[in-house]
Amino acid sequence: MRAGSVASRAAAAAAAAASAVPATRVCMKTLGGGRRGIRRDPGAEPGAAALRGPRQRPILSRLTNNSRIVGLLAQLEKINAESSESDTARYVTSKILHLAQSQEKTRREMTAKGSTGMEILLSTLENTKDLQTTLNILSILVELVSAGGGRRVSFLVTKGGSQILLQLLMNASKESPPHEELMVQIHSILAKIGPKDKKFGVKARINGALNITLNLVKQNLQNHRLVLPCLQLLRVYSANSVNSVSLGKNGVVELMFKIIGPFSKKNSSLIKVALDTLAALLKSKTNARRAVDRGYVQVLLTIYVDWHRHDNRHRNMLIRKGILQSLKSVTNIKLGRKAFIDANGMKILYNTSQECLAVRTLDPLVNTSSLIMRKCFPKNRLPLPTIKSSFHFQLPVIPVTGPVAQLYSLPPEVDDVVDESDDNDDIDVEAENETENEDDLDQNFKNDDIETDINKLKPQQELGRTIEDLKMYEHLFPELVDDFQDYDLISKEPKPFVFEGKVRGPIVVPTAGEETSGNSGSLGKVVMKENIPSRGDEGEKKSTFMDLAKENIKDDRTLQQQPGDQNRTISSVHGLNNDIVKALDRITLQNIPSQTAPGFTAETKKDCSLPLTVLTCAKACPHMAACGNVLFEGRTVQLGKLCCTGVETEDEDTESNSSVEQASVEVPDGPTLHDPDLYIEIVKNTKSVPEYSEVAYPDYFGHIPPPFKEPILERPYGVQRTKIAQDIERLIHQSDIIDRVVYDLDNPNYAIPEEGDILKFNSKFESGNLRKVIQIRKNEYDLILNSDINSNHYHQWFYFEVSGMRLGVAYRFNIINCEKSNSQFNYGMQPLMYSVQEALNGRPWWIRMGIDICYYKNHFSRSSVAAGGQKGKSYYTITFTVNFPHKDDVCYFAYHYPYTYSTLQMHLQKLESAHNPQQIYFRKDVLCETLSGNTCPLVTITAMPESNYYEHLCQFRNRPYVFLSARVHPGETNASWVMKGTLEYLMSNNPTAQSLRESYIFKIVPMLNPDGVINGNHRCSLSGEDLNRQWQSPNPDLHPTIYHAKGLLQYLAAVKRLPLVYCDYHGHSRKKNVFMYGCSIKETVWRTNDNATSCDVVEDTGYRTLPKILSHIAPAFCMSSCSFVVEKSKESTARVVVWREIGVQRSYTMESTLCGCDQGKYKGLQIGTRELEEMGAKFCVGLLRLKRLTSPLEYNLPSSLLDFENDLIESSCKVTSPTTYVLDEDEPRFLEEVDYSAESNDELDIELAENVGDYEPSAQEEVLSDSELSRTYLP
Repeated sequence: MRAGSVASRAAAAAAAAASAVPATRVCMKTLGGGRRGIRRDPGAEPGAAALRGPRQRPILSRLTNNSRIVGLLAQLEKINAESSESDTARYVTSKILHLAQSQEKTRREMTAKGSTGMEILLSTLENTKDLQTTLNILSILVELVSAGGGRRVSFLVTKGGSQILLQLLMNASKESPPHEELMVQIHSILAKIGPKDKKFGVKARINGALNITLNLVKQNLQNHRLVLPCLQLLRVYSANSVNSVSLGKNGVVELMFKIIGPFSKKNSSLIKVALDTLAALLKSKTNARRAVDRGYVQVLLTIYVDWHRHDNRHRNMLIRKGILQSLKSVTNIKLGRKAFIDANGMKILYNTSQECLAVRTLDPLVNTSSLIMRKCFPKNRLPLPTIKSSFHFQLPVIPVTGPVAQLYSLPPEVDDVVDESDDNDDIDVEAENETENEDDLDQNFKNDDIETDINKLKPQQELGRTIEDLKMYEHLFPELVDDFQDYDLISKEPKPFVFEGKVRGPIVVPTAGEETSGNSGSLGKVVMKENIPSRGDEGEKKSTFMDLAKENIKDDRTLQQQPGDQNRTISSVHGLNNDIVKALDRITLQNIPSQTAPGFTAETKKDCSLPLTVLTCAKACPHMAACGNVLFEGRTVQLGKLCCTGVETEDEDTESNSSVEQASVEVPDGPTLHDPDLYIEIVKNTKSVPEYSEVAYPDYFGHIPPPFKEPILERPYGVQRTKIAQDIERLIHQSDIIDRVVYDLDNPNYAIPEEGDILKFNSKFESGNLRKVIQIRKNEYDLILNSDINSNHYHQWFYFEVSGMRLGVAYRFNIINCEKSNSQFNYGMQPLMYSVQEALNGRPWWIRMGIDICYYKNHFSRSSVAAGGQKGKSYYTITFTVNFPHKDDVCYFAYHYPYTYSTLQMHLQKLESAHNPQQIYFRKDVLCETLSGNTCPLVTITAMPESNYYEHLCQFRNRPYVFLSARVHPGETNASWVMKGTLEYLMSNNPTAQSLRESYIFKIVPMLNPDGVINGNHRCSLSGEDLNRQWQSPNPDLHPTIYHAKGLLQYLAAVKRLPLVYCDYHGHSRKKNVFMYGCSIKETVWRTNDNATSCDVVEDTGYRTLPKILSHIAPAFCMSSCSFVVEKSKESTARVVVWREIGVQRSYTMESTLCGCDQGKYKGLQIGTRELEEMGAKFCVGLLRLKRLTSPLEYNLPSSLLDFENDLIESSCKVTSPTTYVLDEDEPRFLEEVDYSAESNDELDIELAENVGDYEPSAQEEVLSDSELSRTYLP
């Protein structure tokens, strides 16, 4: 009987297949990947073919084994259409299930693009009332989505699977009791497809599915087979905040705590899913409050400790992590954090995480514990009286609006360091309404800053000032009117680029009875001399470093010695900690006093400005720091203290000739622009708000690039986690914290520590920035930076002095009030250090120094006053550890290679005195005075005309202008080093440089923000504003340098001499390499995805030529990092204003990395001054090649000077992004991943591998969990 039944069913199926030929042929076409026919299945029943008749034979003869699914689906479709009996549907679906379970090709065909198989299955599922058919189809769907990953799940969603399955769940729930197997299947497949459906939460809520699932769990707690998929679906529901709140109100949180519990070897899978569901539910603040109110924070901690103690073989790490994830969710609210602290959670998680450190596979537990502890660490206020700068400068005009206006309007009694509520929880409103389409919002957010108004994008040349007003700049363009009648233009032979005098003479550190040599300009030699002849004896051999004839300055220094004074000497160079006399504690420059104090000798240097007095002490004096200020009146300039502890002096008659040789530093070939004595003279005329009276030794000695490479630092695994653990120990072991102030700008009367093992700090010199230092542990110090003057933020630049160190001690420094959310310190960058003893040993250079470096969010609260009105923000910490190379050295630390305003003035004077006036036209004018009265230099460089004949004067005056500027942001010191490279190259005797001068007239403002540089600001001028956001409407009283720099450009536009190129040099703190930002209408519109509009834009692509050239000739330059998009937030920057208002097409910002390069010749190396200066020189070469490419007919250059051919630029380009074209031979596009994991509330959950025994975190997981660069995992 049974056999006959099966046979009859087979015959019926065959008949159905015969009548469904048209449908079958359609399905074959779509399911078969485009095949026109199907071979006959050798195992097919002959009767089936016979029933089709002769016309169908060709098709069925081509049936294959794998195409049986086509016929079965056709049968199923026919059954749906005819509402045939359920037996046939049951049979067909069981056959399809068998094929889906056994053949991957079947699963692939059913989910192939264009396939109708999924629609047939879903249609059958929607219409059938047969339980077995329904179960068969659900099993088929489970097979399809389980083996195919995300693509097949998405395919099911696009076919409407979510809605059909939710409706099926509703229908199935009406039966009493519900069918268990059906509920298991429905929940299993919904749990898989729900995360791929962006509107699944809304659909589930509208269909009433939330309570169905929740009630099933409540009623079947002991039925683990049913509860497990229900919990999985609850977790998916909870991803929607509204659903999460709704479920919470119905008791889901309490329900989860009935499932989870102490350590147990049973039901681990159920507990794991329950914990995941709980963690998702507790992300809702409503549910989190409910959990806190019921004491569940303490319960979670107790459960965690129990699992930690009993899970000795670490087989249940996923459960332990699930508990931590729940704690992480509940501590997102203030009440949760308080409950965590009250339950002793900090100590519990600290102790358990320390016990896990030995097992590498437990790192995810340690990382998550660290995140929770960081989040719950009580917010502290910065230990400052105010976050405003320690220095005050009264502005001539107070802005009406903006942050500076708010700063001045803030009542003095307001505490601006912290808010009344330091917690952002109180201002966050529960998200009861959800985002329907997050992707759309994300897209809008990404493009929100892109300028989309074509009218605003189109350059509209506007002078903005009258012609009469602009005539004030005529005197700064004498090259346009000078007839050169008074110049000797006969000699055209290049004059060698050498300085007058002995340029390679030694730097002399002056002592008592010793003359400060005017020849100390050569960086390299540091010499301690005993006997220096009088000026008369050496008059022919020594000369000044620069020609000061134009200023009528005469150097007729005389040596004044008190009879009987003896000179001190140095015994030898090695072991220099014993070689420097305490008498060198301070070098003071001031007005000559009427009477010299007893015990001192003085030598004087006369000139038209302040005379020079070098003070030294005839006795060893360990604390000479204040000698100059105490003993004499008038302004003094002091040289920072030398290493002086433990010094042994020689007998009075000891010769020091040997030390003269041993202390010499080899000077690289070529001239040097550094002159210590000239630097001191310039410093005396530099005006600072704090009226600095000291000079930092690196600025006095100078810097030469070290003769070795400095690779990007390999970051050790787990360093940030270790640092955070040490910070947490401050709370747990408070008795171990010293908390002693050792340096404080706000309190001039603070007690300087006398103990020998405490470091001494100082930042009272030009460009210095360090506000306060607190000793935390014996060898650990918290450092607080000063904000920009007339501002309450911008803390990033630092430059300070440290002394009193010991050998073999690892000192940890924490700069605790940084503001940027990420830094290249997380990607291998090191701070800079300069050792005075190393300089005296013949190594006067800044080097990258420090280990265990990281940058992370800390527990110091940042007030809304400083955070643009946002509450709950925190500061960030830069931490690094240093082992000093010498005992009792004097060392300096800096964010990047310092380059002071006085250094610039020194370099410009040296260049002016050394140039050949018959060959090089060089002018140094004053553009304007800054707010504090410093001059802003303007430099003009070009080649002298060949003669004063008319043709040569016309050629001279008609050279196109190139306008360059730099250092608008004081903390971007690398911009000044690039500018130094540009200036030196333009002033060199290189034949290419001469050709460049003959091609262009260069107008250069090498430092747009002198006041900011002098006073150690990071970003602003004394007005408290970012000057690079003032170019649209600069105020002549508040932004004089910008007002007049723009005026120069406006004047050039008015006289129809628009610059060919404008470039503003900057530094970039978050990206590697050197790159450019330019301006393009087409690429900006393209970035907005409005391709139709961008196609209509006609634009000259010449703005790309210079960056392309640089990408080929400059090793540090990276074309793929360049961008030519105009953003709204940048509309008032120099680049955009000069492009839009002045009309310069090639208007650029050139950004240089603070860290290093990840491509090209310098790949894997940190950048140094040599590479930065090289970039400045290569920029010049690029301009020359730009000239050749843009005007080949009128520009004839010897081919021997240029190896770069036109075809290089004209080679085919490929589009790598809407904003970047690169040549075929360029490096791959570089996008620095910004790691925001320092924001402890924003970390993504880390999914662990199933096989925890073999688990090793991937690099991605490390980044997400610990901000690590897990290089240890890379091969």
